Amino acid sequence: MSGTSLDGVDLALCRFTQKEQTWHYEIIQAETYSYSDVWVKRLQNLAISDAFSFASTHIAYGHLLGDMVKQFIQTHQLHADYVASHGHTIFHQPENQITVQIGDGASIAATCGIPTICDFRSLDVALSGQGAPLVPIGDKLLFSEYDACLNLGGFGNISFDFGNQRLAFDTSPVNILLNHFALQKGVAFDKNGLIARKGQVNNDVLSALNKLEYYKKTPPKSLGKEWIDRIILPLLKTYPDTTENILRTLVEHITYQIGTIINNHQLKNVLLSGGGAKNVFLVERLSSYVSSTLLTLPDEKIIDYKEALIFAFLGLLRIHHQNNCLQSVTGATKDNCGGCIYYIN
Repeated sequence: MSGTSLDGVDLALCRFTQKEQTWHYEIIQAETYSYSDVWVKRLQNLAISDAFSFASTHIAYGHLLGDMVKQFIQTHQLHADYVASHGHTIFHQPENQITVQIGDGASIAATCGIPTICDFRSLDVALSGQGAPLVPIGDKLLFSEYDACLNLGGFGNISFDFGNQRLAFDTSPVNILLNHFALQKGVAFDKNGLIARKGQVNNDVLSALNKLEYYKKTPPKSLGKEWIDRIILPLLKTYPDTTENILRTLVEHITYQIGTIINNHQLKNVLLSGGGAKNVFLVERLSSYVSSTLLTLPDEKIIDYKEALIFAFLGLLRIHHQNNCLQSVTGATKDNCGGCIYYIN
């Protein structure tokens, strides 16, 4: 799993068992492999590169992922039945029926010697869906004891049952913006929200962010990096302020948007995961908006590797020809079973 925040590739070896129609999971081993500076720059600039650079990076990134899998397996002396790879999102414009996650599955399989499932989103987008979020079916089948699952990654996304169907959507940008401004202070991320805590809310910026059209839309809906580049960053440039104040304001914006969703749907027990769940100040501010809701922080493996776990599960569903993407979540014309499989005999 590689997210938009570019903090590395999450690898998790997972075991799944099914007893009496109920799925159970175990994360046996997990680790995050950081990107080199060269790869960070390459991925950051790929969306504006030429066609040959794009194609060659797609292949090279597949080999990079394959090497990581091979190293992970060898280091921990493990065995894997298959690899389920999310890839790294470069374009996500479902309104134009475009979603692209690089990381050539053939190159992954050829490098690590393990059958590989990839390209989980394209079928849903071809069926007029958002192609995102994909984790809700895993939330529903693996974490059914919670009213909702909230992942605080590059973007926040939430998943919960509403009526007789699963509802899920992106709540707001999270780490993709917080990390962007943390870099201005010379750090990769704002650990525990300490920089944001020092700032003051800029009410003009907060008001402008909360009025954005995306938040008025009803699900299904999803966000991508293009939205950040086209809408958020230009907006923030019109309100010059200190980095501390911008980070403080972003935390308030993020938690207000999420808090509104939790309160409107009366969600009483919410599971947190993703890097943002470790941001003490962010969780404090969210708690202030949802005082009657229990925000549950699971063990660190789930916080860090829940999305990797669920993509392994999506791969398992794909192999067994079971739907791994829900129409009620993405707005596609039907539930579907996405993913391309590359077999190594």
